[in-house]
Formats: sequence, C-alpha cells, structure tokens
Amino acid sequence: MTYACFALEIADHIAHIRFNRPDKANSMTMEFWKELPEAIDRISNDAEARVIVISSEGKHFTSGMDVSVFMSGALDADGPNKHVSAEAFRHKIKALQQTFSCIERARQPVLAAIQGGAIGAGVDLVTACDCRYASEDAFFAVQETAIGMTADVGTFPRLVRLIPEGWARQMAYTAERLPAAKAKEIGLINEVYETHEALLDGVMAIARKIAAHSPLAVSGCKTMANYARDHSTADALDYVSVWNAAMLRPDDIKEAFIARGEKRMPEFSNLKPIAN
Repeated sequence: MTYACFALEIADHIAHIRFNRPDKANSMTMEFWKELPEAIDRISNDAEARVIVISSEGKHFTSGMDVSVFMSGALDADGPNKHVSAEAFRHKIKALQQTFSCIERARQPVLAAIQGGAIGAGVDLVTACDCRYASEDAFFAVQETAIGMTADVGTFPRLVRLIPEGWARQMAYTAERLPAAKAKEIGLINEVYETHEALLDGVMAIARKIAAHSPLAVSGCKTMANYARDHSTADALDYVSVWNAAMLRPDDIKEAFIARGEKRMPEFSNLKPIAN
C-alpha cells in the first residue's frame, strides 16, 4: 500500500515506517491520522514483521498536527446545542487518540528514531512507542500549550509515566524545548547518537537484535510490560503466570540453546496472522 505521509517497507522481519514530507516538517495532516493506525494495525495483524521502526526524513521528526487540520474546521464543534456538540467533539478526540494507542496495542515492539523536533503531537507519538532514541540535535516540546490548548491525544497519561512528574509538568506548562541530552538524563530516551545517520544505524541494529528472538517471547514481553505498568505487582505476577502456562513454548527454548551451540541464528515461527 502507498500512504500520503509516510513510506512503509518490510524487510528481514523489520517494518520501517518513514515519514517522508520533510518540506512540511513531517506535519500530521488529516490523512496521517487515518493512515498511521491502518498501517500499524495491518503490520500487527499480518505478523510478517517482528519489530517496527518509525523514523523520518529531513530536519525534524515531526512538527505535530498540521495547521490545515486546525484551519479546516475538522476539529470545530458544530450545531446550535453546545452540549450535544461537546459530546460529539469528545468522540473526535478519542478517534485521534487511537492513532497513537494503536502503537501500544501492536503485537510488536515499536522503536522511534528521532532527529530534530518531536513537537506537539510528536510527543504523543513517541511516548506511545516502546523505546525512543535520538540524535544530538533532537528536542521535545509540548507545543499545544503555546497555541492555547491542553494536549489531549496522549501526552499526560504517558509522559508522566516516563519521566519525573515535575519535568512533565514543566514541559507542559512552559511549552519549552527539552533537548536530547536532558531527555536522556531524565529517562525519556534510551540513547543519543551523534548524527541522524548514526541514529538510524543504531536503531536498526537494535531492531535486528529484537527480530532475531522468538516473536512469541517478545510479544509476551511487550504484553507484560504494558500490563505491569497499569496494574499492581500482584496482578502482574498472576497474569504472567497465566500467560506462560498457556503460551510458553519449549521448542523455542530448545531452538535458542541449540542455535547458540551450533553458532548460528535461531529459527522461530512468526506470530500467527489474525483477521482484520
């Protein structure tokens, strides 16, 4: 499939989504909000890929919501009854939220390779990813505050879980730029690379390591990490016991040990495709 705002390539069990509108700072047009969840859900369901990488071309990762979305009236309330309009507007927001919630929902880990700005909705996107990596020139900004709105498609429920609450509040209240070095210091990103090229090389190397492992085990790790984040320790321990009672595969364990002894890459079955 072809997309308006990004290119998608799947090779060697790695799905690479590359934002390809550098002349527009990879802003998120109306097409983007529809196409990204379609692409992520398709990759997740088809199970051809074992890991997803999101990167971009040009100076910035993304400048966030394209101005055309605000100016088109697509986000405006309508109708004479303001309360009925507000209820309908809530559903518009919830639909936008799903654009990034699909990243958490994906069966595969999602890695973000960020250069330049991750601005506004860009913060919402990267905080939904499993891991974040950046080049030295990267920065993060909760820009919504500066344009007169409260960020509403994922910033607050995710950012405050990833970094100290005080920093999340400062970013939101001030709309200031958080540079890559500080983002790594407070835990928002895993690693900083000197250049965009080094960033891509490094992230793809990590993706290859993930793709070499049992997809069933990796998917289980993602499921457990998400569940443990949102539940008590006791609940998470119980859930992982049920998960492994049902889905621990001895053949994958044997293959991992045999391959290591034979000094070769192990061979694992992909996840089973599921119906859309």
